[in-house]
Amino acid sequence: MRFFLAKTDPKTYSINDLEKENETTWDGVRNPQAVIFLKQMQKGDRVFIYHSQGEGAIVGLAEVIGNSRPDPKDNKSWLVDFKFLKKFKEPFVTIKDIKATGKFANFRLVTQSRLSTMDVPENVVEWLGKQLPL
Repeated sequence: MRFFLAKTDPKTYSINDLEKENETTWDGVRNPQAVIFLKQMQKGDRVFIYHSQGEGAIVGLAEVIGNSRPDPKDNKSWLVDFKFLKKFKEPFVTIKDIKATGKFANFRLVTQSRLSTMDVPENVVEWLGKQLPL
């Protein structure tokens, strides 16, 4: 099982929306590098849901429930189905918290902060596991 992070603007689609729907198809990602990570997602992988507006924080966890596939409506995009697992309680882990550790130069959230979808290195997953109820 691998871990990924997917960003969303909570005004457009929030962790509360995912919780209410229970399942969703993650779409609209067109950045070629972000699409590479969507293509890598496999059934059973976990995805940290990150609210990108405001404080910038990891707010929940989803599970990939189907293999990724091309978007039939947009040949530059890719689709993946997520199932809601949990919403984290505040205080959330923010980008400021992650950067403050000084330990995660290998995490794209730190080095490529505008990338919307990315893998999460094992050392980051281990650290997050101590901060959040995974």
